[in-house]
Amino acid sequence: MGNGITGKTAVVTGASRGIGAATCRMLAREGAAHIVAHYHSYREGAEELAKELEAMGAKVTLIGADLGSQEGIAGFILALHDKAAGAQILINNAGHLVKRAKMAEFTSDLWDEVMNLNAKSVYFVSQAVAPGMAAAGGGVIINLSSIAARNGGGPGATIYAASKAAVACITKGMAKELAPQGIRVNAVSPGTVDNYFHEKYSSRQMLDSVVAQTPAGKLGTNEEIADTIQFLLSDGGAYIIGQTIEINGGMYMV
Repeated sequence: MGNGITGKTAVVTGASRGIGAATCRMLAREGAAHIVAHYHSYREGAEELAKELEAMGAKVTLIGADLGSQEGIAGFILALHDKAAGAQILINNAGHLVKRAKMAEFTSDLWDEVMNLNAKSVYFVSQAVAPGMAAAGGGVIINLSSIAARNGGGPGATIYAASKAAVACITKGMAKELAPQGIRVNAVSPGTVDNYFHEKYSSRQMLDSVVAQTPAGKLGTNEEIADTIQFLLSDGGAYIIGQTIEINGGMYMV
């Protein structure tokens, strides 16, 4: 069974830490020739990751952009056309809660930033990469949704949850359109993962409550999400199209 990765060019958004960084390490370990790693504010992390990936034998290109703004999305797409026109793998991982805000506190600008980052960037970055994939005979796009898309999210995360539900819907629509061109589109939907996102946005009490409710009895890891992405990229996932794979230790059943 082929791994669908060896010798290929892969683009990973939100790659400077967390799931994105773990995915980049997986890609390098599996023989990706060129990894284009996007970052926003954490340049130091992206640079450290690049050194690590290069030591594993991959060529690395770093692109900084704020995907929470229309200008940032457009700039990133221009950079992709210049530096990764032949990408065969796209992992739309960039995403953030931005801030917890209840309905009475939510602003129009915050709405735009959350939706741009978590949903709009997924669609338009895919739009930019798909023609090259089709011309090369195919490719794989994997989007990051969230368990929040299923349960509405935690306190102050309603619009984040809505943006991740949009990702699941976008995944199905893109999959229908792109499958005839040899491009497989799927999504992965993590539950609560023990990483920087929840260090920033969740208290220890919140996380302990999640662990207590989770059948697996623990939080997820970045590597567990990357492992599922690895399978979807491989020949073993060749007939999986338009799906959102839930990865949450059984929490979705609760």
